[in-house]
Formats: sequence, C-alpha cells, structure tokens
Amino acid sequence: MPRFTVHIRDEWLAVPCRDATNTIQWLGQEALKRYIKNKPDNGGIKDVKDAQFVVRRCQGLGLLDTDDTIEDVLEDNDFVVLAVQGDTMSTDFIPCQPGVSHLTAAYKESAEFLSLDGNSLTSTGLVNLGRGLYKIKLTLEAEKKVVKSRELLDTIVKENKVVYGITTGFGKFARTVIPVSKLKELQENLVRSHSAGVGNPLSPERTRMLLALRINVLAKGYSGISPETLHQMIQAFNASCLSFVPEKGTVGASGDLAPLSHLALGLMGEGKMWSPKSGWADAKYVLEAHGLKPISLKPKEGLALINGTQMITSLGAEAVERAEAIARQADIIAALTLEVLKGTTKAFDSDIHKLRPHPGQIEVALRFRSLLDSDHHPSEIAESHRFCDRVQDAYTMRCCPQVHGITNDTINFVKNIINTEINSATDNPMVFSERGETISGGNFHGEYPAKALDFLAIAVHELASISERRIERLCNPSLSELPAFLVNEGGLNSGFMIAHCTAASLVSENKVLCHPSSVDSLSTSAATEDHVSMGGWAARKALRVVEHVEQVLAIELLAACQGIEFLRPLRTTTPLEKVYELVRSVVKPWMKDRFMSPDIEAAHRLLLDQKVWNVAKPYIDKYNTEVIPESRPVSPTAFSLEPPVSPRKRCRHE
Repeated sequence: MPRFTVHIRDEWLAVPCRDATNTIQWLGQEALKRYIKNKPDNGGIKDVKDAQFVVRRCQGLGLLDTDDTIEDVLEDNDFVVLAVQGDTMSTDFIPCQPGVSHLTAAYKESAEFLSLDGNSLTSTGLVNLGRGLYKIKLTLEAEKKVVKSRELLDTIVKENKVVYGITTGFGKFARTVIPVSKLKELQENLVRSHSAGVGNPLSPERTRMLLALRINVLAKGYSGISPETLHQMIQAFNASCLSFVPEKGTVGASGDLAPLSHLALGLMGEGKMWSPKSGWADAKYVLEAHGLKPISLKPKEGLALINGTQMITSLGAEAVERAEAIARQADIIAALTLEVLKGTTKAFDSDIHKLRPHPGQIEVALRFRSLLDSDHHPSEIAESHRFCDRVQDAYTMRCCPQVHGITNDTINFVKNIINTEINSATDNPMVFSERGETISGGNFHGEYPAKALDFLAIAVHELASISERRIERLCNPSLSELPAFLVNEGGLNSGFMIAHCTAASLVSENKVLCHPSSVDSLSTSAATEDHVSMGGWAARKALRVVEHVEQVLAIELLAACQGIEFLRPLRTTTPLEKVYELVRSVVKPWMKDRFMSPDIEAAHRLLLDQKVWNVAKPYIDKYNTEVIPESRPVSPTAFSLEPPVSPRKRCRHE
C-alpha cells in the first residue's frame, strides 16, 4: 500500500493511501485529521473539510495542485509539506534550497561502484563520491579485517576487561568503569551529548564526502566497528540519506567530535536527515522511506563513529582539488591578460628557469610558452607591438612563474598530506586484532591537515592577489592603452569599474582569512584535551579562500576577453582564441553597461567545471610532446633581437 510522509507545522505524519486515484486534496485532509487527533484544541482547526492549505513536494518544493490525483504527481513514500492558510512555514522544516546542491531533482543514483579498502582512496575519488558519481562497496580484504577487529572487541567485553571507551567513560571520565548492561546506553549517550554543533548544515555533497571518508577509515579494520553497522552506513550512503551536520563545533582534537556525532545521530534515526527524495525530514522517516533501519550501537561503536579527523580532511580534499584546478587555469588567464597588455614571453625562457629549478616555477613557465610560443601559435596581437619602446613588463606578468609556481608546489605538498590522512586510522583506542590488544594513542589530533590547509590558504590566495593587480592594469588606461574600465563612452558607462572593486574586496577578505587557525589552541575537556588543532576552521576558511580566488580570476578572465574586443580585428594565439570563444559562448561582449553579476557567475562556473583548462589542455599537451625545452629555447612572441627592417625604434623589453 502506498504511504506518504506529510510535514504539518512541527510534526511529520505517515499517511497510508489505499487508492492512488485519490486527490492531493484528500491527502491533505487525511494528514490534517491525524494532526488534530491528539491536539486538545484540534490545533486551532475547526473543520478539516473547510481548512485551506497548500501542499508542496519536499524535493524541490514544487507546488501541488489539490485537484491532481496522487498517482499523477507523487511516488510511493514521497515526502510533502502542508502549510495551513495563515501559518508561516515551521522553523522545524528546513527546505532544500534550489541550486545549493547538485543532488536534487535531477539526481540519479549511480550504477558505478568505488571499492574502499581504507588504503587507496584519493582526494579526487573522495570529491567524486561527494558529487554522487559512485556508490560504495568494501573490498573482500577490508571485510575480513573488520570482522577480526570486531571479534577482539567482543572478547574484551565478554571477559569484562577495563578498556578506555569500551568499558569506561570518556575524557575526564576515563577512569569510570561502566557496567556491561549499560554499554549500549554509554555509546548512545556519547553520540547524543557530543551532537552539539551549531551553524548551517554541510551541503549534501560535503556530507556525502564526510560519510564516505568515515566509512573508508573504518574499513581499515582498526576501529572495532561491526560489519553489520558498517554495512548500514554504506547503505545509507548509497541511498544518499545524509545527516544534518552543522559546520561549526570542532576544535580538531580529539578528532572532529561534534560534526561526526551529528553524522552518527542521523544514522541512529535521530535528528534530521536529507535525501534527494525527501529533502529535510526527521531521520527515522527518511531512513524508513528508503527501506533502511537505524543503526543500533554495540560496545565501542559510538566512539568508532565519531573519533577522527574526517571533517577537516573531507573539506580539505575539496579545497585542494579546487585549488589545483584554479591554479592550472590561472596560468591560462594570466597568459591571456599578457597578450591583451602586449607583454613579452622572454621572461618565460626555459634557460632562466633552469637556474632556479623549482618544479612549480618550471611548470608554469612551460605552460606560458605552450600558449604563447610564436613558432607554434602565431599571434597577430604580438606582431603588432614587436617594435614598441617599453623596457620590460610589470611583475604581475613577468613573475607569474615564480608566484604561481610556489602555489603549485604548495598544492602538491598539501595534496600529499590530505591523501595520507584520507587513508589513515585516526580512531582511539586503536584495535590491533593481530596483536590481540587495544592501544590508546593520539592519531585523532588534526594538526597535520590543519597546518597543511593553513598553508594552502596562504599559497592559493596569492593567485587572487596578483590577479587583482592584473585587473587593475587592464582597467587603467594609463597602464593598458585600452579604454578606461574596458568600455566605450566612459562616464555614460562604468564598465568594469566595480567588478575590479569586487576583486579588491575579495582579496582583502582573503588577507584576514589567511591568518592561520592552527596557531591557536584552547584547552578543553577539563584539561584532558589540552592542545587542539582548530583544523575545522582551517578547512572551512581554506575553502572560502579558494572560492574567492576562483571569483577574482573569473573577473580577470572576463576583463581580458573584453580587452581583446578593443584589439580586433587582430587575433591572439590559437589556444587563447579557443579560450576567448569559450567565454563568449556564455558571456557576450560588454558594449554598454548591464547587470554584471550573472556574467561573473557564468565565468566562475566555467572555472569550477574546468572548462577553461579542458579547452587549452590539448594545445599544452601537444606543445610538450613536440618541443623539448632543454634543447630548443622558445622564440619570443614579441620584441625580436634582430635589427628591425622598419625604421621604428626597436623594443628594449628585457
């Protein structure tokens, strides 16, 4: 028999439906009957038949016509919200905002699986799990390790041994021994009391990452989780049943206790949960609608679910992946700006960078050559200023390999730390089945990812800092030889004036956000946890810094493309023309003032989807296979050293 879950004011009600040809009006009235049944004053509703209400699907908040039949507009086990006329929407109901998540109405469960063993997951794989590209399954070897680990724990409980977190309290209460009859309650109390986070919930994608990473760590077989509980977690992940996890509340030691407790609480059928099918609803209803049962915690399992650095690390994985993507595209955007500002490629000569052989610096210089080398990609813009009288370029163009380079090297360093942390056992105590003992340690301390993510924020910020200065050069006619603020009829039109201000404001915000959170520590848990990492804030602000960098570079990309409009009919190199065409496929030229935010958002989306990189990458790869920088110095795209045929003054650039 079909059944529907209806939210009215502050309650969720299950409404069975024997006849799916009944109308939405009938469903609303049936739900109201159940709502007022136990209300002394009928909930203020005198007559259900006369009640005026509107009904929406929780998924997408689509308004339902009360005359439509149930079978036409709803699916079995659908979630709906009913608002009685005169009511405001209950504060207990948290709508899934359109556009916040990719896991909404268009979401379809993946048919592909990613096997987890606790040893081989990468930051790229974790981000893809968050995006819903894969379901999860365990390897056979991981299954065996989990079973052996649990068998040892069951033996400890059976023999009444005193072991921290299994038969004792936690933190300051580590010396308090708990009776066997209360061990289940001990674990449940732990999760409930530690679910003390505040703030907005993590997005569905980030909650999927958090859950997937905790599953991966448990799959290592050193936490003592039971196979039954671990499989229930995997089933919840595969159905995208995701707990309400507030983003604030962790100090990063002993692990991310508050957020991981909220994650576990939903799996226990308590608190709130979200799924693409239900939107936000009571966890027990969401699980039930997907044919799942709440987990029932066994000894030590509460601790196994909440002790570790998975909040820091999962957010850090997204931050480092996005940082890597924007760093590659920053080189392309800067190369486009250099063309518009009529700069030289001599500063990217391979012999210069051999003398300071940092890997990132060499890589960035090679990318610039691959996009600007006149022997491979003739540029009419470069030819137009071959014999100018400028001496050399500003640092914001000339020093891109040195500035962008250290960002690349830092990203690689951080990615190595994050990938190690992704596959690390961070529980306490650790369960060593092969040794037949448990050992208390400090792997839960988040200092490694916290420090790494503070480094990441500082390094990636510089991409925005130098980009904002290039935007200034593009907009300033005394520096660019282009119209002020890249628009005709200046004064009547303001062009990129305030877009540059936006970039400046984001760079300024980043300067504050780059203050390292991991230099701070506050003693907690009655001085038991007397040094902490503050890694949760390090991860969240690193993500915010990366987003700001993306937005600043989106503005530079738009400004550089607008600059090209004033150099037409001259054309730039083939790869950069392809980038220009990509941008113009979503943003038209700026002929006169218009609403600019949508243009910035469209350019930002191109960068998020790595489309700028995907357009340029084939040309970069081809150049790398055809040119050996060590044996063939690049020909400059401008400023020949040979005596000019023209009587004009030879360029003294470099």
